[in-house]
Amino acid sequence: MSHRTNPVTFALIARIPPEGVADFRAYEDAVLPLLPEFNGCLERRLRNPDGTVEMHIVSFASEADFQNYRNDPRRTAQARLLEKSAATLELLPMQDVQSLMT
Repeated sequence: MSHRTNPVTFALIARIPPEGVADFRAYEDAVLPLLPEFNGCLERRLRNPDGTVEMHIVSFASEADFQNYRNDPRRTAQARLLEKSAATLELLPMQDVQSLMT
């Protein structure tokens, strides 16, 4: 039996005040490109029409990869943009569900 890492998947829900949308997008433009360096993948990104709600489905090869991404100094250096946006974030660990319909 081969040893594999346990991939992790998260749903991120961001609620952004209208006046914070530009700062939130600047934050994302800075941090999302870092994902591949940490075996991360932005699988899906959804946004409502006015940009005040955004949802991401993000996966990492392991919990360690996720923690390394979160602790990367290039990411944490952008925290001021996230704070300035006044976005509230909800990060939910998720699992794939096998479909009963085939």
